[in-house]
Amino acid sequence: MTVESVDSGTPTPPAPPGDGEPASPWGIRDFRLLWLGRVVAVLGIQIQSSALLWQVYEIARRDHPIEQASLYLGLVGLCQFLPLLAFTLPAGAMADRRDRKRTVWLSILVEAACAGGFLAMAIHGDPPLWGLLAVAALFGAARAFLAPASQSFLPMVVGRKALPPAIAAQSIAFQTGAIAGPALGGVIVGVNVPLAYACAMGLFFLGIGCFLLIRTSGKPRPVESGLSPLESVKEGLAYVWKTKIVLGAISLDLIVVLLAGVALLTPIFARDILHVGPEGFGLLRASFGVGALGMAVYLSRFPIVRHGGRWMFAAVAVFGICTLTFGLSKAAWLSGLVLLVGGAADMVSVNIRQTLIQLATPDHMRGRVSSVSMLFIGASNELGEAYSGVAVRFLGPVGAAVFGGFGALAATGIWARLFPGLRKADRLD
Repeated sequence: MTVESVDSGTPTPPAPPGDGEPASPWGIRDFRLLWLGRVVAVLGIQIQSSALLWQVYEIARRDHPIEQASLYLGLVGLCQFLPLLAFTLPAGAMADRRDRKRTVWLSILVEAACAGGFLAMAIHGDPPLWGLLAVAALFGAARAFLAPASQSFLPMVVGRKALPPAIAAQSIAFQTGAIAGPALGGVIVGVNVPLAYACAMGLFFLGIGCFLLIRTSGKPRPVESGLSPLESVKEGLAYVWKTKIVLGAISLDLIVVLLAGVALLTPIFARDILHVGPEGFGLLRASFGVGALGMAVYLSRFPIVRHGGRWMFAAVAVFGICTLTFGLSKAAWLSGLVLLVGGAADMVSVNIRQTLIQLATPDHMRGRVSSVSMLFIGASNELGEAYSGVAVRFLGPVGAAVFGGFGALAATGIWARLFPGLRKADRLD
């Protein structure tokens, strides 16, 4: 099955005379600014997340055993997911009508304000858990508007010809922040928690500066559809539902990360099972990003263009095996290794899914379709953390990881039968 792009009249920057659209995104000034802005914003998010998870777990662990304290970690994910659930779809419809670039930097500005709130409470010395969770919910609301606007803004900056390598480059940007963020976060948290929040806030402001310097207009091409905001959201949902290959890809990601995501489990394993402390916690979180970054660099040079469906299902199966092994491991080096391999496998799945969505969606619907995709991703990440907290309560941390690994393998087989078109997908160019 060949996935062909839709000619959507995407606005593109001026190209060199006689060359047509630029083939490489790195030759585009605005893309370089966008890339740098994404790196520093993700770096800030990861440092802040490391500090928040460690702080919440330390507060909860003072008065509760491991299983009960893990529920508070689950609440962090739940408080960020509920705003995503409420606002992501309307935010996607807004991204198809309003200036996408402005939406991006305003969302990052709210994230910087959240980092300031965390900093103020950390300086207080003994912050209430409800206060930390309330700011986490506001942060989730900002992400709901940021994600669809930033994803749909990318094709406007680079054009269609440079879009596939730009997607891989964006993954490199994300993983660069995802690697350095947890590692730096773990080290900074070991020194001083307020310092971690201050660093995150500074990085958010740096990201805002990068987006303000971008010259490409973020205003989407006007389309007179006559649809109300609610009907516009329904149109985006209908598009995803009808495009089964896209629906299968994002729903598989949802169920697998929901069951097998180990982000919430890393502070528990670092503190109470592997006994490696905050520095080891940061390195465990970074291991996943190292694998993902290495694979993203490889895919930016050697993208997958054949047998995309087979590669996706194989990658998901490897991800499940890595989660299972992480749960059974008692050695820090083995835990880090399987997280690294799992990150590489996850990047293969992410790259295929994002390529499908961006190339197969017309520009005037990219915000809404991206919002549906991000809602699935948000559900798999934030709701997955809430699920993991409950699973640890009843199965213990090891049991939760092992169950998640088996669940991911089972989902791989079930989705392969439910979505044969996705399994047989061949060319992705």
